[in-house]
Amino acid sequence: MPRLLFSALAALALSTTLAHADPDLAKGEQSFRKCMACHMIGPDAKVKVGPPLNGIVGRKWGAYPDYAYSDDIKAGAAAGKVWDEATLNDYIANPKVLAPKGKMAFFGIKPEGERADLIAYLKQFNAEGAKQ
Repeated sequence: MPRLLFSALAALALSTTLAHADPDLAKGEQSFRKCMACHMIGPDAKVKVGPPLNGIVGRKWGAYPDYAYSDDIKAGAAAGKVWDEATLNDYIANPKVLAPKGKMAFFGIKPEGERADLIAYLKQFNAEGAKQ
């Protein structure tokens, strides 16, 4: 019994360590390619199907000017919601969980590590699109 308990604790410790590994910005940039059909990022970013993602980490919901947000996102904005890392993680995993009637027609990114890499990549860009 103690050996089984030790094995279970070791597996838990290993999975926790792997889940919190440092994000890989190069992998995040690769993952962003899945977003590029609808979103831009960087100094020359413009509205496409979706709003630019410059400064998205820490930005209030529905705050990009000149973009017609869905009612779900507008309601989140009225409630004072912010795109923090945890909220972005949930949204990127499955956009319809946070905004069931939202415009984002994206299947989501399931691997947690890939989402962490993508969020770290996005986090580099300030509101003007410059890397921080």
